[in-house]
Amino acid sequence: GPAISKWEKKKKRRQKNYELKLTFDINVNMVSREVKSENVVAFIPGNELKNEVVVLMAHYDHLGKQGEEIFNGADDNATGCAALLEIVEAFNIAKEKGQGFKRSLLVLWVSGEEKGLLGSRYYCENPYFSFAQTKVALNIDMIGRSDVYHENDTTDYLYVIGSDFISEDLHVINEQTNAKYSKLNLDYRYNSKKDPNRFYYRSDHYNFAKRGVPSIFYFSGTHDDYHTIYDT
Repeated sequence: GPAISKWEKKKKRRQKNYELKLTFDINVNMVSREVKSENVVAFIPGNELKNEVVVLMAHYDHLGKQGEEIFNGADDNATGCAALLEIVEAFNIAKEKGQGFKRSLLVLWVSGEEKGLLGSRYYCENPYFSFAQTKVALNIDMIGRSDVYHENDTTDYLYVIGSDFISEDLHVINEQTNAKYSKLNLDYRYNSKKDPNRFYYRSDHYNFAKRGVPSIFYFSGTHDDYHTIYDT
């Protein structure tokens, strides 16, 4: 290239030595308020292994309101709550007909999920049954709509997350039960602790999994109305 004069070289060196230093203060006013909420619990005792517990759960809270706009949360997670109601009804009918089951069933409709899995955390800090008695935790969160990967599916699908993270037996039982009864297309797309969406860590089963309870997160994926006022 063209020759650079001594003056230009000195100018470039001086420019490299310039540093811009700024000092400023930031004041942040934090406002917190205590909000009381409740978990809802149902219990159906088992028979010969009634001191062993199967936990079924779904969160019933959502985002509330912004101004006058209501976030109804129909898929997230009224669908999971409705599923638990159907399951409890079916188990009660079976029990009335003398078709009891070995283990007890503890059903949790938990609150505060959207604020950081608070309802399930509270239960796990104040459990009705020890974690040695708690044999499995099954969580249903958003099962009402198809996502982009399954828009054209001709079969019913379900994402299964975490089934083999703690217990390989749980994974096998889930597969065998589905093959015999539900016959859903079980999708393991998100069944990884390295999943960039971090779905395994984002719903209430995780508080149980942290304590060593074999857990499954049942899920049908997100969609454009997720966490908006249009989830109706």
